[in-house]
Amino acid sequence: MSQMIPFVDGMKLKGKHVLLRLDLNVPISGEGEKAKIEDDTRIVEALPTIKYCLEQGAYLVICSHLGRPDGKVNKKYSLEPVAAYLAKALESEVLLSEDIVGDGVHQMARQNKGIVLLENLRFNPGEESNDHGFIRGLARLCDVYITDAFGTAHRKHASTYGVPSVISDCGAGFLMKKEITFLDKLIHLPAHPYVLV
Repeated sequence: MSQMIPFVDGMKLKGKHVLLRLDLNVPISGEGEKAKIEDDTRIVEALPTIKYCLEQGAYLVICSHLGRPDGKVNKKYSLEPVAAYLAKALESEVLLSEDIVGDGVHQMARQNKGIVLLENLRFNPGEESNDHGFIRGLARLCDVYITDAFGTAHRKHASTYGVPSVISDCGAGFLMKKEITFLDKLIHLPAHPYVLV
């Protein structure tokens, strides 16, 4: 199989601070205490990679976008309900950091021995503009970068394109592995007759 970066199950993660880029862009109704996740499929699909990283002794900083807040803080698009969901699903504390980059979140990520979830990446205009300062801020949080956000992997954003360009130790999670394995077979070993619609 052709691959450019290793998959998570072939990486050394023990004691490493891992920035895990996920696609947690789930539909949420209501706001604040009334917020409710309407479809948890994307979170459920991310759990195997999260659990594996934790089992291997990694310290996780999880990041994702949610909706289109256009580079501004908008509580409608907060990842707070996702943090609560993850805490319950993983039976572990998940710290939600309102600061996405900066000294405060850097200290939180480096001192934490569990899971930190960054607030919606798109609250910062640097995410979609692939800003160098924002990239460096995210890269400071980790030793290792892993992406499992197949749905956004094509975007030239800071968290999907910029960070892996400055972090030498990068890999892909189980969801990406599944998609790449499937596509690799279609490209290199297609069953015949082969029909493309």
